[in-house]
Amino acid sequence: MGTTAHRPGIPARVPTRDGRTLFASVQTGPPGPPGPIVVFEAGAAATRSSWALVQPAVAEFATAIAYDRSGLGRSAPDPIGRTLDRMADDLVDVLRHFGAGPYVLVGHSAGGPIARLAAARTDATIAGLVLADTTDEAADVLFGRGFRTAEKVAVTINLSLARLGVLERLHRANTALLPPEARADLTREGFGVGPMRTHAEQARTFLDELAAFRSNPPDIGEIPVTVVSGTRPGDGMPRSVRAAANASHAHRAAASPYGRHVLATKSAHYVPMTDAELIIDEIRRLVEVID
Repeated sequence: MGTTAHRPGIPARVPTRDGRTLFASVQTGPPGPPGPIVVFEAGAAATRSSWALVQPAVAEFATAIAYDRSGLGRSAPDPIGRTLDRMADDLVDVLRHFGAGPYVLVGHSAGGPIARLAAARTDATIAGLVLADTTDEAADVLFGRGFRTAEKVAVTINLSLARLGVLERLHRANTALLPPEARADLTREGFGVGPMRTHAEQARTFLDELAAFRSNPPDIGEIPVTVVSGTRPGDGMPRSVRAAANASHAHRAAASPYGRHVLATKSAHYVPMTDAELIIDEIRRLVEVID
């Protein structure tokens, strides 16, 4: 099946519990009785536009909401900070704004732990999780000195390239896959100094908070979890890191009584852009079970 052409959706302003406002794009589902709502959580420095190949196709069978975390896209920065704990609370506020659910949460990369933690905290009904090439605490490599050093170097380089106005060039192979409007939004909003500062602030505590999941993981009960793994090295993940990531993904799927581990054979890390149809199919599978 082919993905649906990009459409911008209905803009929404979502208040947080401390008075900030988050920007969301809502694409309503088909007419008829309301069904599950799908909410997308983007990767570390990514905006709602990173879901532009997935969200419109999902809106053919369910309401689909993509939003920008504070300091990214069209959402104002957070003056307090960007901890994993705080980002999960913001997602909880997004769910509260749009109702009781049921929801399917879809998280890419660093968005995976955010979605898991929010699912454990929210009063809304979470009927399923789809984690696309998620960052997972079961991957020991994330907590070694080498990975931490490489991440700090990458954050510093990205900030420098943003200041020079050339960061977007490094990502054109993936952004070129997006529909023109979404590509323009991402180019305008996703590669400046502001988003890279937000990324740096997120990275400051993210791995330490994720490491705490190893002894105290979010309790999501029996929520069905589908984990989609890229299979190719690249996008900053050499073969050794790819192997460790996929092993952690298999572990995460096995931890759910209704877990499912799916391989995205066309993809390195940016699965929502390079294997969009696979993610769409996995979301559809969960939505149909709920219906």
